[in-house]
Amino acid sequence: MKFLFLFMDGIGLGGEDPNTNPFAKAAMPNLIELLGGRRLVRAASPADGERASLRALDAQMGMEGLPQSATGQAALITGENVPELVGEHYGPKPNKAVAKVIEQGTVFQELQECGYQVALLNSYPERYFEGIHSGKRLYSAIPLAMTKAGVKLKTADDLHNGEAISADFTGEGWRRIFNDGKAPVMDPHEAGVYLAELVLGYDLAFFEYWPSDFAGHKQDEAEAVRLLENFDGVLGGLAEKWDDEQGLILITSDHGNMEDLSTRRHTANLVPALVIGGKEMRRQFCRDLKTLADVAPAIRALYP
Repeated sequence: MKFLFLFMDGIGLGGEDPNTNPFAKAAMPNLIELLGGRRLVRAASPADGERASLRALDAQMGMEGLPQSATGQAALITGENVPELVGEHYGPKPNKAVAKVIEQGTVFQELQECGYQVALLNSYPERYFEGIHSGKRLYSAIPLAMTKAGVKLKTADDLHNGEAISADFTGEGWRRIFNDGKAPVMDPHEAGVYLAELVLGYDLAFFEYWPSDFAGHKQDEAEAVRLLENFDGVLGGLAEKWDDEQGLILITSDHGNMEDLSTRRHTANLVPALVIGGKEMRRQFCRDLKTLADVAPAIRALYP
């Protein structure tokens, strides 16, 4: 059983107005094909097609206020209503209360302890590790959970050796921002194929994509559309390479943001859970998906 958890920070299910929602404007033929001709907007859910299912997840989970990254991500990977446990939506980085929930156990830790291979596929530059070790930088929820589970974070060497992927998928950011001439550069389709191949080495692989949240906070329509069109290219390569009978791909988020560029803030919108794979596996996985806290139990149920 192979499972790719493709996490996109800050994407919700918004309306169909292309003036405010880049999902209603960007050219995304691969995603639209998976959704049977529909765009990734509120009206598209629920849906079940030949290769993909879409469900809408509640990121508020009964708590007032706008969902935030730390509590939302922690809910996704623990199966707990973390905002309720800590008394608020909190983020972006975990505070002591959120960190305590993560340290008590995540789906990553449980699978590792059962002998399954788990990985965070993102590569991190040396200055990231220097910031963590110096105390100037805090782990966000996903790297914190992985390290607590005993999963080693991937480095620049892993990227160079073909064992990790950059946060922008294509590697262009590593060349431009970090001036890393050894970083492999791919077009989006190639990056999707590469991502599918990386997953084959693990039982559960996680990839964290955060540029979407940045574009939402900046209300940058041009950048949002560019990111989505690049992502659609990645999705095309990934879907082309993926064997639906070998497992599932889950694309989901922690809160809304980029789907409504009329505001710099997060939104209270439901978030998508797009599941790609065999029909029967999708049916079982999606059966009880209603909130962010339902994702981890659905993953656990896939592994005996």
